[in-house]
Amino acid sequence: MAEGFCALPPLNGLRVFEVVARHLNFRLAADELGVTQAAVAQQIRGLEANLGIKLFERLPRGLSLTGAGQRYSVDIRSAFALIGSATQALRPDASHLTVSVTPTFAAKWLIPRLSSFAQAHPDIDLQVLATDRLSQFRPEGVDIAVRYGVPPFGPGLHTEPLLAQRVVAVASPALLAQLGKPVDLEQLQRYPLLHDAHNVWPDFITEVFHRPLPPGAKHMRFNQTSLAIDAAVAGQGLALASEFFVHSDLHAGRLALAFDQVLELRQAFYLVWPRNAHQPPALAMVRAWLLAQAKALTQ
Repeated sequence: MAEGFCALPPLNGLRVFEVVARHLNFRLAADELGVTQAAVAQQIRGLEANLGIKLFERLPRGLSLTGAGQRYSVDIRSAFALIGSATQALRPDASHLTVSVTPTFAAKWLIPRLSSFAQAHPDIDLQVLATDRLSQFRPEGVDIAVRYGVPPFGPGLHTEPLLAQRVVAVASPALLAQLGKPVDLEQLQRYPLLHDAHNVWPDFITEVFHRPLPPGAKHMRFNQTSLAIDAAVAGQGLALASEFFVHSDLHAGRLALAFDQVLELRQAFYLVWPRNAHQPPALAMVRAWLLAQAKALTQ
């Protein structure tokens, strides 16, 4: 026998011990393991005989761990967890997928739909990486991304249109009732204009009124579109946002359209993923689900 080697007790007995130690009840342990209570009791007696140590105190109503049993259960549970982690590491991680999106896209479009994804694909562990920074596919483990702009987005990438960019102006219904719908530039100047990092207000005003906004307008600036939308919901002013970012707020009556006009931009939202020879099996399903959700929104 090699120096330092200690013969292991039967692994099946250890597994039964770990379950019984958690439940402190033979019946519940038997239910979890799918065996009879007698089989569980036999495994525990065999393990105690093999170790030469009493692991449980038999009580009138259940079990309790002895001091040795308590210490042993902690170590055995850790050992099984380590075996599980090592085994998982050997298997292809086909059911895990990482999608990179902006924080606003995550908060206003993707997250409200994730419950339907979980129901449709319970076997896929979807990780959402929400960042304003341009994520790198291979270094950061990103499998697919939603990117805003005009393709191409880089060499070696597949690109597929997801959602067109249609910008609308929104405000809280209470603010519109208080200040009146802005039918001209003079009325528009009653409203604080809520800006995001894209600064589309000059183009929108030119589209609606055919001339630029005169000096004197009030402005409030945010680094993310979702913050400007939240400020509009709170009655802080008029915000510009993608039509699909405010769809649920408009439907729920938290926001209302300040103008009938829509500004359609050349930039759009695209699905982007690497041209790898071997794609994760979950990629096709996630991509199809994203496209289906976008199509449902535009119908």
